[in-house]
Amino acid sequence: MPRFSANLSMLYTDLPFIDRFGAAAADGFTAVEYVGAYDQDAGALADLLRQHGLTQALFNLPAGDWAAGERGISCHPDRIPEFRSGVDTAIAYAKASDCEMINCLAGIAPEAQDRHSLEQVLIDNLAYAAPRLADAGIKLLLEPINTRDIPGFLINSTDDFERIAGATGHDNLYLQYDFYHMQIVQGDLLPTFRRLQNRIAHVQIADNPGRHEPGTGEINYTNIFKALDEAGYSGWVGAEYKPQAGTSAGLGWFKDWSNRA
Repeated sequence: MPRFSANLSMLYTDLPFIDRFGAAAADGFTAVEYVGAYDQDAGALADLLRQHGLTQALFNLPAGDWAAGERGISCHPDRIPEFRSGVDTAIAYAKASDCEMINCLAGIAPEAQDRHSLEQVLIDNLAYAAPRLADAGIKLLLEPINTRDIPGFLINSTDDFERIAGATGHDNLYLQYDFYHMQIVQGDLLPTFRRLQNRIAHVQIADNPGRHEPGTGEINYTNIFKALDEAGYSGWVGAEYKPQAGTSAGLGWFKDWSNRA
């Protein structure tokens, strides 16, 4: 059975952030993830995980001013020192919470700048971060995201990932494979997963259209979850979606699969 992680940036949003840990545990999740919680004390976050018996599956490198609409700074030529300082910060938070994976958001491409040059900034930043995270025992991930949800996002497809990873040239760079984003961008979900499985360190899910719970749209998650098991995928599956009518009320899909264990 897949191992599911609750994304606390999108689930339980009716609760204060620190209360979402307990809510996720009460609903049966054994791991959590989120965009980032750098406004919280790292030790306090670790205490919450221990208190509720949770694993920290994943979080992102510092991604700029999220409230102002920034979605990563890794491709921004004028933010390189900030990015590199953020690597140290992220490592400190990961060590505090025993987190073994950190995701990199490439960011929205600055207007009127050459794509090739922006990709080179991203490659240089990844080449800086990958060995430092490796030394700390942490996997570095890169996530393709569709441009319908985030217009202008630089990295959109698995082809983009493979090109960037090849140019980065470090084995500590993995793919975060979000079935929702990939359904919008390219489809062919399971063949692509199988082809790239050895590069995939984390999976995320939401249905399409609407980015709601599995079972609310066109993606056949029954087949996907079975295929993950058949492929021997042992990583976390992050529930990163917008609940239609409250998180707990919409967890029928999760309870169904949990009962199959």
